Amino acid sequence: MEILQPPGWARPRGYSNGVAASGRLVCVSGMIGWDGDGVFHTDDFAGQVRQALLNVVAVLAEAKAGPQHIVRMTWYVVDKNEYQAAYKDIGVAYREIVGAHYPAMTAVQVAALVEDRARVEIEVTAVVP
Repeated sequence: MEILQPPGWARPRGYSNGVAASGRLVCVSGMIGWDGDGVFHTDDFAGQVRQALLNVVAVLAEAKAGPQHIVRMTWYVVDKNEYQAAYKDIGVAYREIVGAHYPAMTAVQVAALVEDRARVEIEVTAVVP
């Protein structure tokens, strides 16, 4: 995996501008903050991020992949202010679950998610060498 950092550009915090990789492509559907039984245990934004990331890692494990193989993440949030207010707690959960691995990342505010109680949905693309 190669992190793409154009010369002279400031380093982004918490993500990469781009990633180049080759291998077996693994696509993970959008994961939300419920457990494997479809049960929400919190309405807290960072708590739902934590569970969504755990769900992502569980699906990756089925492909013999891990967080280090993620090349792209897309986060869909229902409230960007709630997302920004939770940055610190999100960072703690992210580093605990994903580690110090920062793929290309996009965050988008959406009008709603399909599950009314969901505050965030995270989809990833991974490449396993």
